[in-house]
Amino acid sequence: MANSLFDHFVVINPQKSAVTEPCDAGLYNRLERNFNGFTGHELVSAYIFTENWQSWERHPNGDEIIVLLSGEIDIVLRQHDAEQQVTLNKPGTFTIIPRNTWHTASVNTRCEVLFITPGEGTEHSELSRP
Repeated sequence: MANSLFDHFVVINPQKSAVTEPCDAGLYNRLERNFNGFTGHELVSAYIFTENWQSWERHPNGDEIIVLLSGEIDIVLRQHDAEQQVTLNKPGTFTIIPRNTWHTASVNTRCEVLFITPGEGTEHSELSRP
């Protein structure tokens, strides 16, 4: 059965089995509740962006992989009070966000982006200060 990552995300458990979860308003509550606080799990997801991200995030339990499917996006990383920008502008280009690195994004054109995220312990911060 074929699904779209824009409608169903994939959860990979610590034993490397995969299940799908519908993308709806209760998704993140279900992930926390049904997958042991997301301990040891990875989330494979895709989003369409038309505007800049409104916050920073970081993942303390592993590296995140961000893959551009279409459009153009600048990923901004902040480490040790310095910022680095990585532009993804061709389908298939990707970056690896190191564990514990604050990151956000500036959207240059409407874009579709694939994420492989170690979701356990993910933190968010207002855009002005992580």
